[in-house]
Amino acid sequence: MTEATPGSALARYLRSLAARDTSTHTQRSYRSTLTAYLDWLDARGVDWRAPSRADLRAYLAELGARTARSSTAQRLAAIRSFHRFAAREGLAAGDPWGAIATPRLPRRLPRVLEVDQVERLLAATDADLDGPPGRTPSELTIAIALRDRALVETAYAAGLRISELAAADMGSLDLRRGEIRVLGKGRKERVGLLGRPARAALSGYFDEGRPILVGRGGGGAVAPTEIFLNHRGGPLGVRGLRYRLDLLRRRAGLPVGVSPHTLRHSFATHLLEGGADLRVVQELLGHESLATTQVYTHVSPARLRAAYRGAHPRAARQPAAR
Repeated sequence: MTEATPGSALARYLRSLAARDTSTHTQRSYRSTLTAYLDWLDARGVDWRAPSRADLRAYLAELGARTARSSTAQRLAAIRSFHRFAAREGLAAGDPWGAIATPRLPRRLPRVLEVDQVERLLAATDADLDGPPGRTPSELTIAIALRDRALVETAYAAGLRISELAAADMGSLDLRRGEIRVLGKGRKERVGLLGRPARAALSGYFDEGRPILVGRGGGGAVAPTEIFLNHRGGPLGVRGLRYRLDLLRRRAGLPVGVSPHTLRHSFATHLLEGGADLRVVQELLGHESLATTQVYTHVSPARLRAAYRGAHPRAARQPAAR
């Protein structure tokens, strides 16, 4: 077994994450989690390679007392991954967490918009096109409205994550074929499909909106390649996307808690309700496991009743007259 300090083992593990094209957000999160964990062991004089079951249960109890269950689960995933790596690399004799049962999270159904709520969200992007009574909206206002319409249509049509939406560039788009190529989790490429409304919204944005936003970038030698730009002509990042979509949510009168990811949940649910095969939806979402996609197979009580009435031989039968 190779001798390694906690710091050197952590550095090797983080390099392995970077080599697998793990997102920078995940790398930062894992570094923070594992540094705190290793410091906790060191403060108690525990060898990081072989903490006892009592040590791990004490850490688990302390972690659970100060963090939410979802945060606890995320941190434990990082710690388990680190110990498995250390065992594979010969830095430790085995995985001490292998025999420890960790709390299971209750599976919550994702929040989903009804189709008419999606329509309201889309309609909210048109509010700036009309402008106040007696005033014509500025070209910048029109450009931003066209951009917002295009980004909502694209997010909903292709079921994109917000990070994928922010990173999508002009070279990834084929409007004629109605396709957009994105890099998902683990830097895996997939193709999202765009229907006629999304293609029309993108065409309008490219013709009358994006050139105005590019022109506000100060005339730099290289124009940004990202599809969605901010009012200064630079890329519209994840934070900007969240801000714009939350503004549209409020305009549309949708409830608090509706997020950019809600559009992705709605995309998957509406496809399944329309009869799409689960494996097709899995491919479009970029899920590795079919089990991840199965969370979208939930149905409302109203749809359950409708399916029951349509399928059960005695459900729709009228009682005999007396």
